[in-house]
Amino acid sequence: MEKVTEYFGSMVFDERVMKATLSEKVYKSLKRTIDRGTPLDISVANVVAAAMKDWAIEKGATHYTHWFQPMTGVTAEKHDSFITPAPDGRVIMEFSGKELVKGEPDASSFPSGGLRATFEARGYTAWDPTSYAFIKDGTLYIPTAFCSYTGEALDKKVPLLRSMEALNRQALRVLKLFGNENVRSVRTSVGPEQEYFLVDREMYKKRKDLIMTGRTLFGAKPPKGQEMEDHYFGSIKSRVADYMADLDKELWKLGILAKTKHNEVAPAQHELAPIYKTTNIAADHNQLTMEVMKKVAERHGLVCLLHEKPFEGVNGSGKHNNWSISTDTGVNLLSPGETPHENAQFLLFLAAVIKAVDDYQDLLRLSVATAGNDHRLGANEAPPAIISIFLGDELTAILEAIENDAPYGGTAKEKMKLGVDVLPQFSKDTTDRNRTSPFAFTGNKFEFRMLGSSNSISCANIHLNAAVAESLRQFADELEKASDFNSALHELIKRTIKDHKRIIFNGNGYDDAWVKEAEKRGLSNLRTTADCMPKICDKKNVEMLTSHGIFTEAEIFSRRDIMLENYVKSVNIEGQTMVDMARKEIIPAVAKFAADTASAVAVKKSVSDVACKYETRLVSELSELIDEMDSATTELEGIVAEFKGIEDILESSAFVRDKMIPAMDKLRAAADKAETMTAEDYYPFPTYDKLLFGV
Repeated sequence: MEKVTEYFGSMVFDERVMKATLSEKVYKSLKRTIDRGTPLDISVANVVAAAMKDWAIEKGATHYTHWFQPMTGVTAEKHDSFITPAPDGRVIMEFSGKELVKGEPDASSFPSGGLRATFEARGYTAWDPTSYAFIKDGTLYIPTAFCSYTGEALDKKVPLLRSMEALNRQALRVLKLFGNENVRSVRTSVGPEQEYFLVDREMYKKRKDLIMTGRTLFGAKPPKGQEMEDHYFGSIKSRVADYMADLDKELWKLGILAKTKHNEVAPAQHELAPIYKTTNIAADHNQLTMEVMKKVAERHGLVCLLHEKPFEGVNGSGKHNNWSISTDTGVNLLSPGETPHENAQFLLFLAAVIKAVDDYQDLLRLSVATAGNDHRLGANEAPPAIISIFLGDELTAILEAIENDAPYGGTAKEKMKLGVDVLPQFSKDTTDRNRTSPFAFTGNKFEFRMLGSSNSISCANIHLNAAVAESLRQFADELEKASDFNSALHELIKRTIKDHKRIIFNGNGYDDAWVKEAEKRGLSNLRTTADCMPKICDKKNVEMLTSHGIFTEAEIFSRRDIMLENYVKSVNIEGQTMVDMARKEIIPAVAKFAADTASAVAVKKSVSDVACKYETRLVSELSELIDEMDSATTELEGIVAEFKGIEDILESSAFVRDKMIPAMDKLRAAADKAETMTAEDYYPFPTYDKLLFGV
């Protein structure tokens, strides 16, 4: 049996392959580009390209592709073969540094939010050497950035790299004030936990809603859902276990550190968690993970559902974004440390995160906004749409002591004074986890729990990195001017805690009382994508994002339009699918059952004088529901038609939120009730009990 250690990363052009195939001079030059961002010389690119091609061909590759992440939410690729015609009629295999470094896909057919006109087709992909190339399905995949002819970012990688560099710049300024002259770079790391559902492929093919939208638009609650809490961490079914084993192997070949797998709370729901990687690489790996999850599922006669809420009435799926900040010297800046120096440094970075989350609640909320995630947020398995931070009782008490210049814990004789006192030692797990919190501190990292399962993690990390970079910039500007660093540091942290403590909440985020309390504190509650997405264009957000070079103003407005277009198009497709299913499948099926039952009543009454109370009542109730479904379907049809005439994106998103979604809910309520009263043989597609328990 092949050992994991032998095939792990076997399809990746990583450090081991580079060292084995490149000269020491070329390898060092490439490493400088990867580690420090120095420009890559074309002569070095040519050597790397040749080595990459030879390695890929040896692994069975015949093509290469620039793999990028446009604003569609999925990845894109155009495949070119290595073959070049030779004079004698044969072909040779070539791949140049120019082909490695730059590609030119058509940019006109990708979402641009008005940055590009349809006739302005030229776009460029540029190699991202910080993310390793890999082989998949006989093709060499080269991770790349995607931009327009005039240089605007048309993807999610470019702004993510910009945000990482912005945080790096400001963090280095702060660290130098603490005497950390040996630190050359600061990087954020992420470990995104990926939740998903598995359903039988044959059942999936009979559900038009799953095929068209990724979620069930109709479906009555089954007799058993997740009430017994017997699925979470339960024994994994053999068919699912085979899938997970196959998935692990495919991911490990690609160098993806898939670590943990288990059953999640809902029936048919599962989770995969990787080991932390630098944010840029983690984003690439998560996109690749989602692709591989779907592909491997097909081999096992399954379908992997990544929609945030594929089934009503049971838990939806999220993607917990575990985020930390570390130096190139191996210091986690969100780990408290053991000395006064380390304590003070930790508390300043903690204060920067607290301030960032409070100042830019709206950016963090909109960074996870999609039509699918709107269904999930605020439900019993996901945090509410209100942003807050969980710190735990002990760390909260420490911050309160600093704010009030008071002894910590009532035992210390001296007041908490930064640069003098050592923080009480507390381990990673001094307090219970709070899974109702959108943004929870878990010892040496923050867990941002609001991301939906289908989200690219890039969006959330772009805005998180940018917001923290802004806090650090303000801190550095103030502390660099201070005559007494320790006193200025203490006063800065004290003031920051006082000004931003409203964002700290350690209680139950699901409690209705929290909604009222949050409103009293002045926290935003942006319930839907239509509510939050326009906020990216608010003056404070535009000024912050442009000042750090994360986006240009045009790129910001384009992203608002792209995300709102995605929202309204997704819901519109759902609305049209519901009309189609109701008209062609559900209403005819219920009507046939009602008609057959009525015929049976007529036959019975013709034979003997029986009351047929049950059948008569059933026919009467079904007839009312058929009329109700017909009326609701007609109403939804009219709303879908009206939507098509709205051109303004802000107006159309509000229309979808206020009219289309309520009309869809109305139709579903009637159809789901009819399902519970219709004989199983008559119903046109697999119901929830079969989908959730059919694997």
